[in-house]
Amino acid sequence: MHVALLVLFVYLGSLLGAHLPYKNPGDITGAHPFPWDQMRLPKTVFPVHYEITIHPNLTTLDFTGVVRIQLDVRNDTNTIVLHAMQLKTFNVKLWTPESVTALRVLENPYYQQIALLSDEVLTKGKYYEVQLEFSAKLSDSYHGFYKSSYRKSSGEVRILASTQFQATFARTVFPCFDEPAFKANFTISIIREPRHIAISNMPKTKTVQLPGNMLEDLFGTTVKMSTYLVAFIVSDFESVSRNTQHGVKISVYTVPEKINQTGFALDVAAKLLDFFSSYFNIAYPLPKQDLAAIPDFQAGAMENWGLTTYGEAALLYDPDQSSVSDKLQIAKIIAHELAHQWFGNLVTMEWWNDLWLNEGFAKFMELISLDVNYPELQANNLFLGNCYNVMEIDSLRLSHPISTSVETLTEIQEMFDELSYDKGACILNMIKDFLTPEAFEVGIIRYLKRYSYQNTVSSHLWEILIDICNVDDLEETSPKQKEFCAQRDPEFYTDKFNVKTIMDTWTLQQGFPLVSVTVRSRKVKLTQERYLKIADTTSSKELIWLIPLTYKTSASNITHHHLMKSKADMLRLPDEVEWLKFNVDMSGYYIVHYTNDGWRSIIKLLQNNHMALSGKDRASLIHDVFLLASIGKVGLETALDLSTYLSKETDIVAVSQGLGQLLHIYKLIEKRKIGHLEKSMKIYIVELFKALINQQKWDDSGTVTQRMLRSNLLLFACVRNFTPCVTKASQLFNMWKASDGNMSLPVDVTMAVYAVGAQTSEGWDFLFEKYRRSVQMSVKSRIKTALTLTPLHHKLQWIMEQSLLGEVIKTEELPDVMISVSRNPQGDKLAWDFIQANWQTLIQKFGLDSSAIMQMVTGVTCHYSTMEMLDSVQKFFDSLTKTTGSRMSCIQQAYDTITDNIRWTKRNLPTLQSWLSKRNRRVHEDL
Repeated sequence: MHVALLVLFVYLGSLLGAHLPYKNPGDITGAHPFPWDQMRLPKTVFPVHYEITIHPNLTTLDFTGVVRIQLDVRNDTNTIVLHAMQLKTFNVKLWTPESVTALRVLENPYYQQIALLSDEVLTKGKYYEVQLEFSAKLSDSYHGFYKSSYRKSSGEVRILASTQFQATFARTVFPCFDEPAFKANFTISIIREPRHIAISNMPKTKTVQLPGNMLEDLFGTTVKMSTYLVAFIVSDFESVSRNTQHGVKISVYTVPEKINQTGFALDVAAKLLDFFSSYFNIAYPLPKQDLAAIPDFQAGAMENWGLTTYGEAALLYDPDQSSVSDKLQIAKIIAHELAHQWFGNLVTMEWWNDLWLNEGFAKFMELISLDVNYPELQANNLFLGNCYNVMEIDSLRLSHPISTSVETLTEIQEMFDELSYDKGACILNMIKDFLTPEAFEVGIIRYLKRYSYQNTVSSHLWEILIDICNVDDLEETSPKQKEFCAQRDPEFYTDKFNVKTIMDTWTLQQGFPLVSVTVRSRKVKLTQERYLKIADTTSSKELIWLIPLTYKTSASNITHHHLMKSKADMLRLPDEVEWLKFNVDMSGYYIVHYTNDGWRSIIKLLQNNHMALSGKDRASLIHDVFLLASIGKVGLETALDLSTYLSKETDIVAVSQGLGQLLHIYKLIEKRKIGHLEKSMKIYIVELFKALINQQKWDDSGTVTQRMLRSNLLLFACVRNFTPCVTKASQLFNMWKASDGNMSLPVDVTMAVYAVGAQTSEGWDFLFEKYRRSVQMSVKSRIKTALTLTPLHHKLQWIMEQSLLGEVIKTEELPDVMISVSRNPQGDKLAWDFIQANWQTLIQKFGLDSSAIMQMVTGVTCHYSTMEMLDSVQKFFDSLTKTTGSRMSCIQQAYDTITDNIRWTKRNLPTLQSWLSKRNRRVHEDL
């Protein structure tokens, strides 16, 4: 029987109330103990090829299907253990060249496994296939095979179905060996109505007419890949296409009314796919690459091989109404997902403990690819921000090594955090700088060639990088490798260091080092320790990193390198110097403390000649001194003294870092309702950046970073009620509103204009109506943020409720909405109360251990700094059970952050008050 007809019969049978062969698999499991007791599958049977036919019904919102799996039996067995979750499975059969027999099925819901039992032993090396029929409802969350929808401008709602399988949700759609090391080929067929289209990983090979006016699309067989990369979509999308220089067809799919926003993504994807093919010296192995914008999408984007999926805001760009920040962000996300086609898809981590090999590399390759192909976007300027942000998490006790033991499904989900992504990218950037960019590039090319279509662990990468010129297999040698090895310094690789030994200290240990620098004449004493916001009294283990140090001095612009191998070390300078700056351009993942008069020398340099250092160096000094003040290594007054130079700063990296550090302090004060101190701090910050704010033009001129800086500064100034900014923004908003939103505003100033407009009920309602009607994703995103900046309590409550409802504001937007509301002084308690009141709904919709839940928990609570709020947070999370989230790591992260905030305010508020008072007196005396 043709499998498509079989699927139709299965579906009809389910409507008529067909029963499973076993009414209660749990009863069978009780009578016959489940033959496997571990989360990870046994290595006795591997899949070779899946043939999957699936029929989603977008009216009844369920699906049926058949999967036939060719097996590789590696050890004699009578049991096949694989994954299935929330699936009805039936008519399970074993096929051999000689016979077809029924198999008994046992379930283990705890590990989401089923066992297929055969009366006959399956013999190693013999040909076998299993066939299983299955059915389930389309998911109403954001994972598995789930329902999505969008509303046309006419008001009509359209339904579609899309997949999101990473990390462990392929098993919710078809029975499979749902672990990354069980790679196989997939041949997929999809049954649909004529009004829909279907797309999958491979191009469609043909369409077959079926009874009942149904169509079956058959797709080509994939390359060997992991289950989490399988993807298919059934929708009414439209697409635009073009071919790359290498002949790969690129298509961008979206809802019909937004097809005019696909041009930028199409150009970026074509350009970057060609770039990666050339850079890695490995041709993209599929004939096509689709990019699909899904109306409901929580993950941001997903690297499914040949069919990458995105949230609409991550893919759609309107040249007239999108900002340069939108443009940069879309380019970065596309670069990330296309880099995954090699790092992650072609070469895949063996298990989720090494997820950073996928995500860290993709994050790192964003930087490399955009610097080469879109230098005008100046993506390099924003890379440091990723490292700074992840250090906040890595400085907490509950941080984890980026390569760490993963034993449960919860732990798998929790690996999808900033540490795997951003810390992974930051340490790759560090080792690239240490080895030289040329050596690193040659090494990763060799890594990809050696392990194509295979699975790896971290040590495989380090072994390649130990000596990239030691190649036994000449076929692996690339032209870049031959050229580099012919020209390399023969002393470059010596026994003095071993890449694996160095990098194990960065991947297998949590946290990061604080390097203290003490200068006495020409001697430089170095010591290292772990930087921790709160001392870990439960561990006596002393962590030591092998640190690739870089430094510059007042005597020379040359960047010097030194590998620090122990807790204490010594350098000798050729001459005495006025200052040293370690961690040049923040290329290393560590912070630096300059003891004795070291910080005074740096402050003097910044105040007198800040251009002697690069913008990145200045940003890293701001970052480091405020982190050191946080733990009492330096006094807060030292950090504040350094910040005074910012009145002369124009570099976006340094300005952003300075503004961010000062606003964090302001937010801590604001949450504690200390009016006089809050006012003094706000005056200081505004005065510090006033000259730069006043220089900003209310137009769209300048470079990408100049325009991004303009947008951020004007928004900051207007939210802080800086009168010139508020006056100008109010004028523009009133003119725009009078034109019923038809007046064209400069894109760079719209955030400030919308934020001022949202301060009144009438303005807020007008903005929301424009949000509801707009089809431009970037416009909707800016309006949405502005709506959360209103002082009107009932509006803040309403927008969170609307986001949860998901009819006008998509529910996927709720984490951003809630965090933004929590940062509004009028909304911090509203956001926390909303989490508590809607917790069950939130974990059901987003998934208990999803990144969205983690973002909401940590984002809403990150500025709390009183014992009352800590007690409230602890009381709520203590009331949860294991099944409702009591063991989530983000809870302890929230506790630690609040505890650190309490400690910081207790130690530093008097100092802050005193410093600001003295500062104000000096300013008045100068006037």
